[in-house]
Amino acid sequence: MNGAEVDGAEVGSAAAAVVHRLAERHETLATVESLTGGSLAASIVNIAGVSGVYRGGLVVYATELKATLAGVPDDLLSERGPVDPEVAAALAEGGRQRCGADWGLATTGVAGPEPQDGKPVGLVYVAVAGPNGGEVRQLDLGSGRDHVRAGAVVEALRLLAERLAAANS
Repeated sequence: MNGAEVDGAEVGSAAAAVVHRLAERHETLATVESLTGGSLAASIVNIAGVSGVYRGGLVVYATELKATLAGVPDDLLSERGPVDPEVAAALAEGGRQRCGADWGLATTGVAGPEPQDGKPVGLVYVAVAGPNGGEVRQLDLGSGRDHVRAGAVVEALRLLAERLAAANS
């Protein structure tokens, strides 16, 4: 996902894959988003039949809301800042717990146009938390707000799809 353009069909296809897999497994999903501002949730709810799978989500754009709404520890946020792999993991687990879902999926990063707290534009962390633990993936999505945000959505969905596939084996 370095420099490639992301289109709506790719997002829809990735969302459909995870929704259908979760439905087959009778499992649920929650999302917690920062830089994607709700576009991850929107991609998921665009899929027919999602009501039995998607519990809900949080958009925690402001740093303090990552703590108050998603349960990220204040000390972690003050030490690391919002764009950090441990924060991404805490967002995913916080959404999972607070929404009562089997799986939590989170995004945090710098969409631009300017770097944030010394972190470059395009640095993104996507995280998944599930019944058997979680995983965080660091991405370098280049520049361009729309490109970074769309790429974060696709890569978050891909990470969840991989974890679901691994849970089956």
